[in-house]
Amino acid sequence: MVSIIRSVVWFSEVGRDDLGLVGGKGANLGELTQANIPVPPGFVVTAETYMRFIKSNGLDALIRADLAGLDVHDSRALNARAAEIRRRIIDAPMPGHVADEIKEAYRALGEGPVAVRSSATAEDLPEASFAGQQSTFLNVVGAENVVRAVQACWASLFEARAVFYRVENNFEHMQVGLAVPVQRMVQSEKSGVMFTVEPVNSDPTKITIEAVWGLGEGIVSGEVSPDLYIVDKATETLVSASVVPQETMIARNGDGDGAYETANSWQSVPHDLVNRQKLDESEILELARIGKAVEAHYGHAQDIEWAYEQGKFYLTQARPVTTMRDGHGDSAADDGGEEETAPVLLTGQPASPGVGVGAIRVVLDPENIDIVKHGDVLVAEMTTPDFVPAMKRASAIITERGGRTCHAAIVSRELGIPCVVGAAEATQLQVDLQVTVDGSTGAVYEGRAETRIAWAERQKERYAKSASLKTATNLYVNLAEPELAATVAARHVDGVGLLRAEFIVAQMGVHPRTFIQEGRPEAYTDALAQGISEFCAAFDPRPVVYRLTDFKTNEYANLRGGAEFEQSEENPMIGYRGASRYIQDPEVFALEVAAIKKVREKYRNLYVMVPFVRTPDELRKVKELLAGHGLERSDDFKLWMMVEVPANVLIIERFIDVGIDGISIGSNDLTQLVLGIDRDSEMLAETFDERNEAVMAAIERAVKTARARGITAGICGQAPSVYPEITEQLVEWGVTSVSVSPDMIDQTREIIANAEKKLGKAP
Repeated sequence: MVSIIRSVVWFSEVGRDDLGLVGGKGANLGELTQANIPVPPGFVVTAETYMRFIKSNGLDALIRADLAGLDVHDSRALNARAAEIRRRIIDAPMPGHVADEIKEAYRALGEGPVAVRSSATAEDLPEASFAGQQSTFLNVVGAENVVRAVQACWASLFEARAVFYRVENNFEHMQVGLAVPVQRMVQSEKSGVMFTVEPVNSDPTKITIEAVWGLGEGIVSGEVSPDLYIVDKATETLVSASVVPQETMIARNGDGDGAYETANSWQSVPHDLVNRQKLDESEILELARIGKAVEAHYGHAQDIEWAYEQGKFYLTQARPVTTMRDGHGDSAADDGGEEETAPVLLTGQPASPGVGVGAIRVVLDPENIDIVKHGDVLVAEMTTPDFVPAMKRASAIITERGGRTCHAAIVSRELGIPCVVGAAEATQLQVDLQVTVDGSTGAVYEGRAETRIAWAERQKERYAKSASLKTATNLYVNLAEPELAATVAARHVDGVGLLRAEFIVAQMGVHPRTFIQEGRPEAYTDALAQGISEFCAAFDPRPVVYRLTDFKTNEYANLRGGAEFEQSEENPMIGYRGASRYIQDPEVFALEVAAIKKVREKYRNLYVMVPFVRTPDELRKVKELLAGHGLERSDDFKLWMMVEVPANVLIIERFIDVGIDGISIGSNDLTQLVLGIDRDSEMLAETFDERNEAVMAAIERAVKTARARGITAGICGQAPSVYPEITEQLVEWGVTSVSVSPDMIDQTREIIANAEKKLGKAP
């Protein structure tokens, strides 16, 4: 954790907790470096440096003025204003000391070709995808060119597509910073993308690898259709290999001047490689093992970019998979035995499940996306973030190029739209022709494919029936991002069991004490209240259980001004956090309580949960602080306590005696502290298991004691989302609620219903 303010920090100095300082990409590269995963060495020009650059040049007010009143659905106006902002940033002078730091770091890296990448401070977070919105420059050579590339990355934060995305997803433009990782350039003989889960149907038993010749820009952009390899994760065996001929690739310009604009070019693939499989079986399995190690380190599925040079694999990016979906068992075989009689026009790779019908609209240039109306089928050579407005209107999407991890595939799954990629000659389809696109099989049919349409309807009915199951045990959902509130609230859930405030605060990007220091504490309260309100409005009248902020010192330090107020701790995970922080800093806590009260003026479904309470006295003092601001337990205001410290279990009766309405078990921290294992430790990942008998004994005691004392007992940690068998055991012990991640809602409802039926507890 870096606590000093510098323009440049090294990968070895940062990790996953430094999101506010180095952005998602920078934090992950640092985390991988510290975990001894093969990553090309490098440094990061911090997001704080970008913010200082904007302010020192007076650009913040100009940018706000440029964006004022902009209708992002007006493509011409959007492109014009975005271009003007980028021009302002490119033309503004780079501070001399910043340029000098970048040049010095470049020299210390050994000079030579480097990759200069963009890393937004809100990117690479679960459920939020900023993929491809900002620029990356490969094979940049020379200190001056590196400085220019950094400034070009900053300017790319205001590409039209990035402005559109932020407006659509309620991100404040001036609160999203941009860090710039600079790393030694791997001259990739071959490169690609790896998902540690099968991305179309979210099958966690498979690893998906895509590979192309040359630099990875070809596959990420969707320009090249890749080889596809599927690996069984448990047995580490190759399940299938699909080889796609490749005639062109992106590679370094041998005679270029090292400038970021001209560093690379399209070149012919050597004749003997055109039809050859990119990775042999031993290489595929070696890469899969690296992917498993990264997934084990982070504890969840990863989207990884990789490169191969001189016999060695390197990872150039890893981030959480943001498009996980419920496993819907989509398959061509599940069609009631009927064969489809509609003629097949073309086939490609299935990229996003489901079936869509509509008229063909071929878009060769994103400037023409307005031709796509609601219900049309969008056809393109490939898509980029500029296509997203049209993608949202389409009933289905077809691309000529790209694999199942290209932009079209990822965004389609995120939007829930059927998609087929890598369908050769798709842009030659007749405009206005009605087609049926089967994103589950990769087939595109002429006209209405009635058998596949009927199959899709049966799938909807099947899962609608599953979603309508009634259970005595409440099923809640864990959420953090306001933009997902309305979508998840539309599903069959009984409320929010864990509303995490950290994402809302991270989007502000400013330490709460900085707000106080600058004389605008109400700005913090208002922003927090706005975020919380979106959840309460979406779920009203269902309960929303808000966990009071549980940032650790290193996470707070990454916010603007945070380094001034936070002390460095050797182990922040068991340091100054939770209840102890509210007691020792009541002024900041008062701002959070004010936000809660402001929301409750309109939404009475907002409850509060106190995290990381070490002693009954701490719980008592937090209650007194809440009461001092007018928040006391009542029929319409409930107070819960997280159970995540062993003391909460050992003397649970004394905590209950203080007066609470219920407990919620935080299985992640409880497992960590019962077993004495850092949950982020890769070396101990196999031992970190919520099913451990000591952990399960602690959970059993907490649940049974709470129920015996007449208060509710829930669980909101990751355990039920990962291990369904834990859910069955919890129901047997008498748990009153289970809160899971959105992708596990339907599956968990079914597990609960079956468990209740066995026990005779069904409603």
